[in-house]
Amino acid sequence: MRIRFMSGNKHKIAEVQRILAPVGVDIVPVSRKIEELQTEDVEKLVHDKLTKAFEAIGRPLFVEHTGLYLSGLNGLPAGLTQIFWDRLEADRFVDLVAGLGDARVTAKTVLGYCDGHKIHMFEGSVEGTVPSAAAGPTDFQWDCVFVPEGCTQTFAEMGAAKDDISMRRKALDLFAAHFRSAKGKK
Repeated sequence: MRIRFMSGNKHKIAEVQRILAPVGVDIVPVSRKIEELQTEDVEKLVHDKLTKAFEAIGRPLFVEHTGLYLSGLNGLPAGLTQIFWDRLEADRFVDLVAGLGDARVTAKTVLGYCDGHKIHMFEGSVEGTVPSAAAGPTDFQWDCVFVPEGCTQTFAEMGAAKDDISMRRKALDLFAAHFRSAKGKK
């Protein structure tokens, strides 16, 4: 099965392809940037982004948004994670979290799929902490500052091993199950 995934982030596209290929889903990347609604409400953000993406290409596709929810900031930055990250980057981010006195964080992916008739939403989350210093490659946004619960390495240090436990993986597994279920009903 082939499905379009709209994202301007080459790392997300590669990760989605690695996760879905073994279950028989072939990703067709649509590298187009959609102007995102700026809100902490991630489901509203994904719904808006998906609607704009479907209007732009007129074909079934999915989009996703992954954000961080810092315990010490009452769940912020949530849907505003990209803006937050662009302003702070790794070193200032870990300094900010250290100053909060609470390093707990949830990483959450909300995936939206439009089949041409209906919008379906899927969510995955992982609990973790922000380390005292960034570790690993810094080219995939905040992966270098997220240590999943029960682990000692950041997502960035894990490389592709992250795919087995990530919030994106959890959302994509639900998405793939939706396709298997829909296919079985036909």
